[in-house]
Amino acid sequence: MKHRYPLIIDAHLDIAYNAACFKRNYDNSAHHTREYEEGSFAERENGLCMVGLPDMMRGRVGIGFGTIFVEPFRKNATPLPVVYRNAEEAHKLAMQQMDWYHRWEEKNPRVKLIKSKKDLDQVTSVWLDEKPVSLHPIGIVMLMEGADPIRQPRELEMWRERGVRLLGPAWTQTRYSGGTGSPGGLTDLGRELLEVMADCNVGLDISHMAAQSAREALDRFEGTTIVATHSNPQRITNTDRHLPDDVIMGIAQRNGVIGTVLFNRFLRQSWNKGDPKRNVPLDDVVRCIDYICQLTGSADHSAIGSDFDGGFGMLSVPEGLDTIRDLSKIGDALAQHGYTEAHIAQVLYGNWLRVLKTVLN
Repeated sequence: MKHRYPLIIDAHLDIAYNAACFKRNYDNSAHHTREYEEGSFAERENGLCMVGLPDMMRGRVGIGFGTIFVEPFRKNATPLPVVYRNAEEAHKLAMQQMDWYHRWEEKNPRVKLIKSKKDLDQVTSVWLDEKPVSLHPIGIVMLMEGADPIRQPRELEMWRERGVRLLGPAWTQTRYSGGTGSPGGLTDLGRELLEVMADCNVGLDISHMAAQSAREALDRFEGTTIVATHSNPQRITNTDRHLPDDVIMGIAQRNGVIGTVLFNRFLRQSWNKGDPKRNVPLDDVVRCIDYICQLTGSADHSAIGSDFDGGFGMLSVPEGLDTIRDLSKIGDALAQHGYTEAHIAQVLYGNWLRVLKTVLN
């Protein structure tokens, strides 16, 4: 059977973080996990699970960018087992998540870590050639969110050797960069890190970087790949978490891609936790995607970076989305707004494929 959307790529999934922090088993479906977690700390802290390998398979989400993410210690924040106070702690916790991805690949024949163009071709050819579902792998591209686990810039070479292909220098402020809620530019270490990233061909993820840092990085970074895996236009959500127009244009001018985040508060700023899902329709997702397309003048730079299971759950995403299986509905919504099949394919997978081919050897 020929599928309307043969492949979907989601550029931001906090899989290893949830496995480490909440012991989620991503071999199970999201609904199975919800039943298991009902009334638990994981459900209260992170919401109703939206991601599981079976859901990715059924939704044809054949590639996900799996994060390595550890959280800096913050006073008055909920204590979690993946919080660090210094670079050594960050390194140890992040390495555990790296090891988790490798074990997942070893234990589950469906999982394929994508570290080369050959790996990418092996995964995409199965999905795009409409081969039987029994053969379909799920490809994972490793993305480090926040660079503090890298104790010194040259250590990035080791992380790349083990599979990291994209790196976001910031989450909040790090030793390398200003970040969300922490204005500021790159530090000297951050500038050195960009040089090592270019040397190693590790892509730059501007998500969470403070505007000053992002602008400096756009000017300074000499690598092949600049993206924002999970950020929305600041004109739609006016906080420092999102991208000013000039940063969006800077990414586009470098042939990069911006993944729309599917958290309701990032799609409609008036939405608050506890408000009903129906207050945020899929049209609000289209609005973000379309804003980037209109600003940049093409459909070449807009895509999906859901951030599912990244601190919010099913009740905090748009109406019509229950699990990651439902991402194809975004394609349907784009079609209703007049997007062509070719442009929808770009948004759902083609743009991220183009990026991956630049950052994989």
